[in-house]
Amino acid sequence: MGSPLLGVNQLLAQRNRAAFARSGALVLNLMSSPGSGKTTILERTIEQLAGRVRLAVIEGDLYTDQDARRIEGKGAAVVQINTQGACHLDADMVWEAWQQLAERQPQVLFIENVGNLVCPAEFDLGEAARVAVMSVTEGNDKPTKYPLLFRQASVVLLNKVDLLGYTDFSLERFRDDVGRINPRALVFELSARTGEGLAPWCQWLEEQVLARSEEDELHGRAGP
Repeated sequence: MGSPLLGVNQLLAQRNRAAFARSGALVLNLMSSPGSGKTTILERTIEQLAGRVRLAVIEGDLYTDQDARRIEGKGAAVVQINTQGACHLDADMVWEAWQQLAERQPQVLFIENVGNLVCPAEFDLGEAARVAVMSVTEGNDKPTKYPLLFRQASVVLLNKVDLLGYTDFSLERFRDDVGRINPRALVFELSARTGEGLAPWCQWLEEQVLARSEEDELHGRAGP
């Protein structure tokens, strides 16, 4: 029997999903352990897509607005959510933040979830897709130890590949594990620090935005 809390959250997530669909925004829920490099990836993505894609970020953290200030410094609209100790965002928190961003009409809305590999995977936020982020410095065991996150992800970003030579991380094992857990997931291997591998990830984002724009035109939905 499902948790009543999860049941209520699911109803609120459906409300969010409908609002996101009406806006035309591609909403991506980024999840990872602390220190994987989610915020740095977002900074580099914002830089790469500046002037081409309207981006906004909902920044989830236990405390402080340090990451939100980093994102704002790159020129993207951002709203900070502090969970005050809660290990994940929920659909209602995201709804409140969305009220502050909807008028900016983002084409892509990133939800940077709280750094945690367990709780965030259980809470639907109304996103179109989930993005699992991990880094080579975390070791090879994350996909098999936390399969729910990787099973639900449409995209997996493997960060810090520039450090492969300083670790015993096995790309072959990583690819095998992710492929076995979720053969449909798109995998991008990149380094947010050096920029290696960022272009394919950003190209994928632009392709998703274009596809949504064409679908809106086909169905007569007005753009911004």
